[in-house]
Amino acid sequence: MYPTTFAILKYHGGYATLRPYRSFQRNLLMKFVSTLVGFVLFILFFGFALKNTQEVDLHFFLNYELRGPLVLMLLAFFVAGAALGILALTPTVFRQRREKWLNKITIQSLQSAAGTGTVATPPAPDSVAPVPPRH
Repeated sequence: MYPTTFAILKYHGGYATLRPYRSFQRNLLMKFVSTLVGFVLFILFFGFALKNTQEVDLHFFLNYELRGPLVLMLLAFFVAGAALGILALTPTVFRQRREKWLNKITIQSLQSAAGTGTVATPPAPDSVAPVPPRH
């Protein structure tokens, strides 16, 4: 595969694996690229913020008015939208976790009823008898 001069020992949640140096280099390259992209996005958003510092008025019901920089208003509404999106996903996440737990309990009860404590080995794949050669 790849010639490796040495390997990198990585720990993953209680167990260690040896990774070839080349995959370690790819991880470093990906970290560098993502850091570079993050830095460029930060510069772009910072420039956007500097260009939109003018004061704006936001009118609510009952004659309530809020005044502030445009970029802060945009940021506040973005954060509020993200928070509402997370709140909207919360019931779905809890339902999926509950279904996963119930499925796990069902699998364990079926395995104990079958008398096996572990997952049985899968059956052998179907095979076709070889065709005798023609003379």
